[in-house]
Amino acid sequence: MQHPTASNDQPRLDFVTCLSPAGLHRMAYWEWGDPGNDKVLLCVHGLTRNGRDFDRLARSLCGEYRVVCPDVAGRGASDWLVDPAFYTVPQYVSDMMPLLARLQAATLHWFGTSMGGLIGMGLASLPGTPISRLVLNDVGPRLDPAALARIGQYVGRHPEFDSVDAALAYLRSVHASFGPHTDDEWSELNRFALRPAEGGQGRWTLHYDPSIAVVFRPMAPEVLAAAETTLWQGYASIACPILVVRGAQSDLLGRDTVAEMAARNPHTHTVEIAGIGHAPTFMHEDQIGLARRFLLAGD
Repeated sequence: MQHPTASNDQPRLDFVTCLSPAGLHRMAYWEWGDPGNDKVLLCVHGLTRNGRDFDRLARSLCGEYRVVCPDVAGRGASDWLVDPAFYTVPQYVSDMMPLLARLQAATLHWFGTSMGGLIGMGLASLPGTPISRLVLNDVGPRLDPAALARIGQYVGRHPEFDSVDAALAYLRSVHASFGPHTDDEWSELNRFALRPAEGGQGRWTLHYDPSIAVVFRPMAPEVLAAAETTLWQGYASIACPILVVRGAQSDLLGRDTVAEMAARNPHTHTVEIAGIGHAPTFMHEDQIGLARRFLLAGD
């Protein structure tokens, strides 16, 4: 069923209040399409990204869905956590609950890039989950340690830039694995990834709390092994259709991991996108078409 959209050009910004053991915080979310549509697509971004990463995907799908793109805590327009120890996937899963309660979706589909996919896996593996279709964009239960080390080299730094152009050039360099994009596409993708630096004077910095890097603190091998075991157990229990998207040059999600995902969960569908590393941006029509065909396959 088609629903009229409130706007195909710009999203609405709203907030929900979430709870961590350290207190309350607000999570921002961007909403596209008819606010009365009870068929919802929730799009959740990667570690250092924000909900505006999905503008093109949302514009394409907001005729069929109410598309909702949160800024996970510590990013974008959302509050930074008082205690950075809670920048963890379990906390992010918990933060989604007041949002889901507000949305009251009759149908809920999930598109998660990297960290957003881990959040989706966590929620989709719970008994009684509302998620009925799940897209995992370049992420799975096993994450390559070398790729995590690469990401850890820039997460947590708090660079300042003398101009927007200098900041955009930096983001383009650290996200080169996103694959080929035009200059305009890079600018579009990163325009919401910046904020004025404290003190102003025309300087800029990144939108996220540097303390999100807490997840990269060294952990004992047995702790990491236990975490991976838990992720695999959760993944195997997901009962809805799953599309696992891998960038063919991804250093985070290996082909062997994708094969194991398909072996462990019969609901898994897989696709690999040539010429892309970690992670496909779903800004281009061929990638948007992949998501559209999978998400709407049951209609």
